[in-house]
Amino acid sequence: MQTNLKKIAARVRRDILLMSFRAQSAHTGGALSCVELMVALYFKILRVFPHKPDAPKRDRLVFSKAHDAKALYAVLAARGFFDPKILEGYEMNGGLLPGHATRHCVPGVEVTAGSLGHGLPMAVGMAYAGRVDRKNYRVFAILSDGECDEGSTWEAALLAGQHKLDNLVAIVDYNKLQGCGYTKDVLDLEPFAKKWLSFNWEAKEIDGHNFTQILKTLSQLPFKSGKPSVVIAHTIKGLGGAAKHVNQVSSQYKPPTSDEIEIAIRELTKI
Repeated sequence: MQTNLKKIAARVRRDILLMSFRAQSAHTGGALSCVELMVALYFKILRVFPHKPDAPKRDRLVFSKAHDAKALYAVLAARGFFDPKILEGYEMNGGLLPGHATRHCVPGVEVTAGSLGHGLPMAVGMAYAGRVDRKNYRVFAILSDGECDEGSTWEAALLAGQHKLDNLVAIVDYNKLQGCGYTKDVLDLEPFAKKWLSFNWEAKEIDGHNFTQILKTLSQLPFKSGKPSVVIAHTIKGLGGAAKHVNQVSSQYKPPTSDEIEIAIRELTKI
């Protein structure tokens, strides 16, 4: 099972790199850092229906870090939501895929995001609506660590804890880097897990690239009845891309060169 997931993750990384190279697009590093999380969710955890993407009983995923939309698009294509050839039009004139994930640009994109700090509030609203309507779907929000600088994120966290939304799961792609530097230097989040616990969430920390840990943790949802769950996933920005950009701010802005993408794809095909 894990061998298959690793192969899917390698395919997704290849597609992310190719999208970035064709469009000469930024935000490759953050797309690469959440690949295993997204693959585990869409292939093992989420109740989704690629041929009926708006099925009422589906789980909802809010991809709040929408500037890293290449990861979402690549995983949706791999899962069968749309033809992978559509990826070739990413950020191209006449293409369907904008740089920031936009609702209904392709099947499976639940919300329009991009202004960081809005994703968790939207997810809280969706989870609360599910509670009021007595529906049993779950709502997942994929957050960047940088957007956890935003007050709106913590307002939403307070509301979710107050209303005991145990149908809500936040997953933080904690790659320790944001737009202008290392997160600890810009605005240190630590003690990160304790902050969520103090807001009446239940928190777990994992290696966000380890499928065993990811699947074991997400199979335990909710972590505690009557509390929303947060997974703090420790990841590496730019993993699988050009070596010189791994765990560097440059992965946020520098698309791969032709030589870099050739080397990266050669390595990914070995998986």
